[in-house]
Amino acid sequence: GHPADSADCDRCCDLGGKEKEIMNNVSLTGRLVRDPEVRYSQGENPTGVARYTLAVSRPFKSNNGGQDADFISCVAFGKSAEFAEKYMKQGMMFAVTGRIQTGSYDGKDGKKVYTTDVVVATQEFCEKKGDAPAAGNTAKPAKSAPAADGFMNIPDGVDDELPFN
Repeated sequence: GHPADSADCDRCCDLGGKEKEIMNNVSLTGRLVRDPEVRYSQGENPTGVARYTLAVSRPFKSNNGGQDADFISCVAFGKSAEFAEKYMKQGMMFAVTGRIQTGSYDGKDGKKVYTTDVVVATQEFCEKKGDAPAAGNTAKPAKSAPAADGFMNIPDGVDDELPFN
């Protein structure tokens, strides 16, 4: 039931009991665990589907003093999938926004498998081009000399895909 008598109700309801708009928004910044896996649908207008995992550091240290991370599954469609295929590489840092989507399927052993993915709305570079670690190296990158203007160089051809030309 609805917690109408609860103090927690103020988080989702106006004073009159009318529910506020419920939102499903996610904002992440992390490094790509591996290159995205991209597939295309069949048919007259094939659509790209990119799947990738972001390693997102937790804001606190673990019991052993190390920095733990969460590994977040993301899925991008259409132009976002094509962008991921062309420009996103293992170790690069990206900011991603989207929404959480849950689902399930029956595994090979017949047991139900539950999934949680971030369906990508936006994905952006978060570092200068020279700052990304080499593939296979997940350690913190060594700082390279910044570009003369302090901004990263956008890869050739990406201009056509930016939403603000």
